[in-house]
Amino acid sequence: MEYNIKITVKVTPMEAQTIPIKNQYAFSYKIIISNQGKIGSQLISRHWFIQDETGHIEEVIGKGVVGEQPYLLPSESFKYTSWVIIKTPTGTMKGRYNMISDTGEHFSVELAEFVLSKPYTLQ
Repeated sequence: MEYNIKITVKVTPMEAQTIPIKNQYAFSYKIIISNQGKIGSQLISRHWFIQDETGHIEEVIGKGVVGEQPYLLPSESFKYTSWVIIKTPTGTMKGRYNMISDTGEHFSVELAEFVLSKPYTLQ
């Protein structure tokens, strides 16, 4: 069965929590998970890879997102905001959500790599 889960991401620098002298660069990210398929599905876990400019990768594995394991009927969406701190002014995040459908099938939704940066830093 083909599932149609769409993910959108918006990154915002967190200036108040960014302290360059301490190599601390904070970003919030808003994610919208939309079930555009024909069957209900629940997000069970996440698996993130967070990379800074030095090439350092932090791997994050955990249940659900922001303490929830949202269930989405067809046409429903789940929105959440979270944050990350890296040691350089720019970095990237990518990963996947592990889901289970109403039919009991486990599947993954890949989250394409997105950039952590102030809008004007990259050219």
